Amino acid sequence: MSQQNDTGTAAEEPVFPTVREVDAGAPLRWIGRGIDDFRACPIPSLFYGFCFAAMGLLVTMVFEHAYEYTAAMTSGFLLLGPFLAMGLYEISRRREEGQDCALLPTLTVWRRNAGNIGIFAVVLGVVFLVWARASLVIFALFYTNELPNLSGFLNQLVTLENLEFLLVYFSVGLLFACIVFAASVISVPLMLDRNQDAITSMLASIGALARNPGAMIVWASIIVILTIIGFLSFHLGLVVLMPLVGHASWHAYRDLVAPTGDAPPPTGAP
Repeated sequence: MSQQNDTGTAAEEPVFPTVREVDAGAPLRWIGRGIDDFRACPIPSLFYGFCFAAMGLLVTMVFEHAYEYTAAMTSGFLLLGPFLAMGLYEISRRREEGQDCALLPTLTVWRRNAGNIGIFAVVLGVVFLVWARASLVIFALFYTNELPNLSGFLNQLVTLENLEFLLVYFSVGLLFACIVFAASVISVPLMLDRNQDAITSMLASIGALARNPGAMIVWASIIVILTIIGFLSFHLGLVVLMPLVGHASWHAYRDLVAPTGDAPPPTGAP
């Protein structure tokens, strides 16, 4: 009798996700599906887009004359993006299942797996705090001129002034970004969709990156390009671009993780 109970209990436990291989062009399909979700559910998508834009504008306004803090806060904003985009994942999931495009249910979607999502949020928060501190240290050690305002900092980026600082700052920032990207590509959708634990979700996400380096490089490049466009438009572009990235991230999860009990389809399958 005990053996039967043990077997039944084991069968109910979430299995480790099966990561599939995708071709390098898959991110373009994800963006296309994200556009479809945005068109089908514009109002809730724009709500989250305005939230992203408002946060970016607030950071820039508050730290206009202390750009060493603005750079850290803005970068941290990007590090926490996967957690902030949960509502967009839920919009895409609801559309898949033929449900209506209601905003209210997406606001509390974190309750579905609150404990593990909380653990993931703590991990991202720690990474953000370490990066914020590292950013300030880099400014203190390598920034040789008087700290500029926003326009002055952007001018130095364009003209490549203080090249040593730029190389160190963006190299360290890239390291933190790669860590977060590897751990969060599919982790939050997994926790929401399958009630997966945080550690397994992050390991599966790292596995997706390791198994699909070409597609992940393309996907990361698309995210960076769209984000830069959003910031260069005084954050207003984030209103549309961040929802697109959020919706597309859900479809990235659907492509990269095989449904429970299904065999992975051939590489490059639509």
